Amino acid sequence: MRRMVSIAAMLVVLGVVGVAAWMWFSLQSPYKGFAAQSVFVDLPHGASSRTVARLLKQNGVIRSATAFEVYARRHPRRRLQAGEYFFDHPISGHDVFWQIADGHVYEQPFTVREGETIFDIAHDLEAEQLMTSDEFLAVVQNPELIRDIAPRAKSLEGFLFPATYFLPRHPSPTEVAAEMVRKFREEWQRIAPPEAQHDAAGLEHGRPVISVVTLASLVERETPKPEERPLVAGAFENRLRHNIALQCDPTVIYALQDAGQYRGKLTGADLHFPSPYNTYAHPGLPPGPIGNPGEASLRAALDPAKTDYLYFVANTQGGHFFAATLVEHNRNVTKYRRLLAGLPAESPDPAPDPAPALAPAPVKHTAKVTGKRASAAKQSQGKHKASAKQKRVSVQ
Repeated sequence: MRRMVSIAAMLVVLGVVGVAAWMWFSLQSPYKGFAAQSVFVDLPHGASSRTVARLLKQNGVIRSATAFEVYARRHPRRRLQAGEYFFDHPISGHDVFWQIADGHVYEQPFTVREGETIFDIAHDLEAEQLMTSDEFLAVVQNPELIRDIAPRAKSLEGFLFPATYFLPRHPSPTEVAAEMVRKFREEWQRIAPPEAQHDAAGLEHGRPVISVVTLASLVERETPKPEERPLVAGAFENRLRHNIALQCDPTVIYALQDAGQYRGKLTGADLHFPSPYNTYAHPGLPPGPIGNPGEASLRAALDPAKTDYLYFVANTQGGHFFAATLVEHNRNVTKYRRLLAGLPAESPDPAPDPAPALAPAPVKHTAKVTGKRASAAKQSQGKHKASAKQKRVSVQ
């Protein structure tokens, strides 16, 4: 009888050891039970550890649902996080648990570049198959998310901060827009003056926040060089102060985009396009931002360079020539055109006319020119000097 009891006890011990070994093996040994190259597992909110274990087992991610559930129960302070998880290689049950407990849900990077418009962002989201362009535009054309800081805003344009965002596989347009606006608020708090950060009326030094962001969006689209942005902002500020039309080409492009009529190239006729965004046709700033500016452009709009510049033109090197007068600006335009033609920016001075050749001097005697011949020689020299002066021309 004792022998039977001992054998039974031994079998129980062996069974327990075997189960423990199996559970240890299930948790520690990498496993891949799905046939495809990868698998997504969506864990709903409020799911129990048993439900999570069952879903993981059904999708071939773990070897044993029981072992996973027991392990989860041994860590009651670590809750399994809801979300979509991605698996593409053999992984142990132990690592699966901690991946879910730490909330390492599947995310894919999506970058909003400086100066991009809501139309650009919508196009990129659709190209990445994250959502349709129309779905995103329907959300961002509602300015409710920024009503407290920009009560006159017509959309979220300008307030979708350029950055890299990490999005789930099926993001909500509302959540994506809200995250971009949240990032703008975070950056604005960091770079704006203290009086602008807590101004419920949305004013900074007496200017609405949307005016600052609008100016920054023009600066962003005009130059890719961070060091030039305060100069461009200063030139625009000077033109506004003198009631000179900004004549900013990107505002016309945006007007055409807004109307769905931009074809990728700006023409002379487009400069007359009827739109309040057209700064050739309407003085002052456009009614809202024409893109989403980054930090450097926002800083430039908050603190423009103090100069006399009113004009600038491209220098073919990614930067610009700046000028305070129209005459100087016209010279810069000439430089730009010469550079485009492959010539030096500065035109060389006209070469002087060659001096008249002198007759060889006689060897043994000299001849003195007198009378009419001397008078004719002087007149010839005078005409030559006048001709040289007349060859000087101005370039505008």
